[in-house]
Amino acid sequence: MPEPMPPAEQLAIRVTAMPADANAYGDIFGGWLMSLMDSAAGLVAARYAKGRAVTIAVEGMKFHAPVFVGDEVSVYADLARVGRTSMTIEVQSWRRDRHAEQSCLVTQARFTFVALDDQRRPRIIGEQFV
Repeated sequence: MPEPMPPAEQLAIRVTAMPADANAYGDIFGGWLMSLMDSAAGLVAARYAKGRAVTIAVEGMKFHAPVFVGDEVSVYADLARVGRTSMTIEVQSWRRDRHAEQSCLVTQARFTFVALDDQRRPRIIGEQFV
C-alpha cells in the first residue's frame, strides 16, 4: 500500500517547530499544533466569509504521530461545507524532517466557524454546499 501523501493544494501555513513549542522531551505540544490548525482554518473561513469569522467547534481531533523540534509542519485547510452562517473546514497537519523528503500526517480535525457582523452577531454568508 502506498504511503499517504499530503494534499496537492490548500496549503495554508508552513512553519518550523522550534524549542519553545516543545516539552522537556523535545516533543511538540499538541496545543501548538491545534493553534496552527485553528489559524489555518480561520484564514480559509475569513476569506470565504469576506470578513470576521470565529471558531465555534473542533471535532474529530486526531493525533497520528509526534512532531519534533526542527520539523517542518505544513497545515492544509479545505472548505468542506457552507451553511447559512457557518462553515466547516477540514484541516490536516503534516510533518517533514528538515533533512528528508517524505511527509507524515500528524493531526487532522474539522473546524466549524461562524461569520460575524460588526456587532459580533452571526451573519448570513450563503446556503450552498461546496
